[in-house]
Amino acid sequence: MALFNRTTRSVSLTEEGALLLEEVKPILARLDSVAEKFRAAGRKSTPLLRIGAIDSAAAGLVPMLLHDFREIAPHAVTQLVEDKSIRLIPKLLAGRLDIALIRPRDGLSRSLVIRPLFHETAVVAVASTNHLASKAEITIADLRDEPLIVPERRSRPHSHDLTMTLFSELEVRPRIAQVADEKQTIVNLVAAGIGSAIVPRWTSKLAVQGVTFVPLADRAGTRLEKLPLAVAWMKAVRDPTRDLLLDLLENNIKRYSELA
Repeated sequence: MALFNRTTRSVSLTEEGALLLEEVKPILARLDSVAEKFRAAGRKSTPLLRIGAIDSAAAGLVPMLLHDFREIAPHAVTQLVEDKSIRLIPKLLAGRLDIALIRPRDGLSRSLVIRPLFHETAVVAVASTNHLASKAEITIADLRDEPLIVPERRSRPHSHDLTMTLFSELEVRPRIAQVADEKQTIVNLVAAGIGSAIVPRWTSKLAVQGVTFVPLADRAGTRLEKLPLAVAWMKAVRDPTRDLLLDLLENNIKRYSELA
């Protein structure tokens, strides 16, 4: 029985071929449906947790957190999105993230739950050839004549305001040599000798050659912890995998904060 009419220029179904095609269409559709059910079952049995994190948290907190999370949820799949808070929050609201580690601020959507975690320790990134690199700690007074690299306020308000506030408290105007937003770029500019920068301590995990990270202290010699970190999630969304991660954070907050 021939199913196809073949010529040098075309191929078409014979009458028998067309009849057979109509018979197998429901079978093929059924196979597609069964395959999709198997895929859905696989997704259901392997929960996906989409985590957003600002860069310092992605470098410092997230590796520890996910290591511990694997211990209690070995079958969960996690997806990490690293970005600024101003971009993570819209993704959270749009349902593209399940949880986010952000810098908290006033005026966030009431649809979100914001749980403060701890404050990250501020340090100074200086070129290893800079005379300040050998100090045990640096004060703002030490930086009054140093060129500085700061982020734009619109994209990183906490980091920008921290630098400005610390200098304002000393009634000194900072010498801003460069504005740059990305932590990696800032640290690379420090390595190039463009200036120094006040950054979260976890930024030191970027480990750029030619950069030394020195603790920042106030005039009384107290190490500064002024960069708040919070976790955010959608209030109306139920997610047992997310809640498992939140419980892990809460139960280990002291250990995590000691390293921040």
